[in-house]
Amino acid sequence: MQTTKLDPDLQVTINGPHLDEERGADLVERLTVVFEHKNFILLFVGIATVLAVIVALLLPKIYEANAKIMPPQQSPSVAAALLAQLGPLAALAPRDLGPRSPSELYVDMLRSRAVADRLIQRFSLMQVYQTKEISRVENKLRDASQIEASVKDGVISLTVSDREPQRAADIANGYVEELQELMQRLAVTEAGRRRLFFEHEVQTVSEELARAEQSLKQTQEKTGMIQLDSQSRAMIEALVRLRSQVASKEAEVQAMRIVVTDRNPVLIRAEKELAALRTELARFEAGQGAGSIAEFPVGKVPSAGLEYVRKLREVKYRESLLEAFAKQYEIARIDEAKDASIIQVLDKAVPATKKARPQRAVIVLLAMCCALFAAIVFTLISERIKKDPNQVVKLQRLKLALRLRPLKPPR
Repeated sequence: MQTTKLDPDLQVTINGPHLDEERGADLVERLTVVFEHKNFILLFVGIATVLAVIVALLLPKIYEANAKIMPPQQSPSVAAALLAQLGPLAALAPRDLGPRSPSELYVDMLRSRAVADRLIQRFSLMQVYQTKEISRVENKLRDASQIEASVKDGVISLTVSDREPQRAADIANGYVEELQELMQRLAVTEAGRRRLFFEHEVQTVSEELARAEQSLKQTQEKTGMIQLDSQSRAMIEALVRLRSQVASKEAEVQAMRIVVTDRNPVLIRAEKELAALRTELARFEAGQGAGSIAEFPVGKVPSAGLEYVRKLREVKYRESLLEAFAKQYEIARIDEAKDASIIQVLDKAVPATKKARPQRAVIVLLAMCCALFAAIVFTLISERIKKDPNQVVKLQRLKLALRLRPLKPPR
């Protein structure tokens, strides 16, 4: 069997115009079908448009209120400030001296359940959302609130949606107020953590000082001693001063461990200084003779005054310790107040004058376009099915299947 090959140029020349004519005829045929069924298409689009208008009018109006705040910027910590004095050794320090992004921390606080529960109680959102399940109210509030932090400048944007413009603005401003109150309750900054630590230490030392003073008073009444000679007092004061330095350095090391890692060079240097102070204190207490200064600070003091010396030494030690902790507590409290004052409200939320959604015109236009497209597609498909004999047979079989009656039981 022989096959004849046509020249490609000749084939393109013959088939090209023929294909264009078929495509043009097919397009004209489709347009003809569309215009023949224009009444159906217009009726379908008209009904869809009326339904879209009704639905758009029934949708509730939603208003949005927006507030913007400047989160507290991360201030240099005490450890970072000391680290800067190390010069080239600062490059060896780890990069975890503080949170990487303060804005992310405050965004999480705004999205927390604590803030949501306060807003639900404050604005009676259970009655607004008409539900008694607190979890559902929290989810609806979360869906109605959009909290984002700008990557460029770190500004936090709060957008709240509600059916009433005034309530939307109140909830947005409520987020800011609850954040400020939550920050006062929690120690979210280094200064806040140091303030809590030294506050506990000051309270503890104050109680110990009160007990020591009471014990000294009882000893004075029992022994009758009210003062010591200058040599004994000087030795006691030197010992007390050294013990106070050791206790203060221990508190400083513990406070640094809250915000830095164990491998931080500043913390390591502070621990070495503490070890040196402890060694010096041990040598001072051991003394140069057979007796210990800690046990009996002055060899010529009468044995009757030994108890008085110990009580006085304890009182002096607690006084110096309280003074050192009180200074650290005041510094931390001032630093915390500075951190809290950095929070600024850039834009306060105000009631919206125009609704944010629904956009009724957009809804109606989309419904019209979708209805027009659906009507045209349905018309073209139905017309093609009618012209195809196989499809006509299938349609008839489908109609018969839909009209089947229940089979009668055999006799």
